[in-house]
Amino acid sequence: MKALIITDMQNVILNHKNFDDEKIKIEKLISVFRENNEPIIFTKHVEDDSEGFFYKESEGAQIPSYLVKDNDYVIEKTTPSMFRGTNAQELLEKLNVDHLIIAGFNTEYCCLFSSIAAFDKGYKVTFVEDATGTTNDETTYEMPGLDIKDFIGTVLDWSGAIEVLYCEEYLDKYNNL
Repeated sequence: MKALIITDMQNVILNHKNFDDEKIKIEKLISVFRENNEPIIFTKHVEDDSEGFFYKESEGAQIPSYLVKDNDYVIEKTTPSMFRGTNAQELLEKLNVDHLIIAGFNTEYCCLFSSIAAFDKGYKVTFVEDATGTTNDETTYEMPGLDIKDFIGTVLDWSGAIEVLYCEEYLDKYNNL
């Protein structure tokens, strides 16, 4: 069974810059998974430091309420990987999931780390490149012309271990829509 993993789609990130294109694609994936009665798991980066961006009690750390429905799952994490120090593995086993579809934020951190960790744990992983986003840019990494999503997608694809698709490619391949 497949599960959709939406990493860190939290207010502090969504309010950082315009992510309209990524949000449309992520919401399309969510809609398809709901229609197919397949599990949707949101990860939520949290920290105990009340001064931090992801302070668990702050509005910034919250996932917009319109996204999460009663039958969705939310995993709180404190590292870039959805598996480290969480119940993710147990939840996926309970749901009989063997294929993870990764989307969300930040492309080069939580999406990347969770994809690699999932592969290492034996899951089939599909990284939906254009349904990820990042608050960072070429200036952050002092690499003029860097397209972070394309770079991460290319590295994962070249690995031969993780399937990398665009949203429409994913929908065509797995849902015939």
